[in-house]
Amino acid sequence: MCLGIPGQIIEIKDPTKKLGVVDVSGVRRVTNLMCIVDEDHPVESCVGDWVLVHVGFAMSRIDPEEAQRTLELLHELGEAQEELEAMRASQALTSGASKDSS
Repeated sequence: MCLGIPGQIIEIKDPTKKLGVVDVSGVRRVTNLMCIVDEDHPVESCVGDWVLVHVGFAMSRIDPEEAQRTLELLHELGEAQEELEAMRASQALTSGASKDSS
C-alpha cells in the first residue's frame, strides 16, 4: 500500500531543480516539488502550501483542513497499531507461560 503523508512546504531549497523543504509533523525533509508546479503555480509560490508527500515527492496539493484530518487519522492509526502490538506481546507472554506450566 502506498501512503502519502501531509506536509507543509516551508522553504524553497533549489528553484531550478524544484526542491523544497517540507515539514511533516516536525520532521523536515528536502522534497521534489516537480509534480505540483506548473505555469499557474510556479515553485516560488509553493511556500505555505500543504501537500501529500510520498517517497520524497510532493504528489498533490491538499487544503489545510484535509491535511489536519489526515494527520489526526494517521496518529490514531499509530496508536491503534501500538495497542495491537502490545496485545500481541502480551499474548506471546501468556502463551509462553501456559506452555511452561504444562
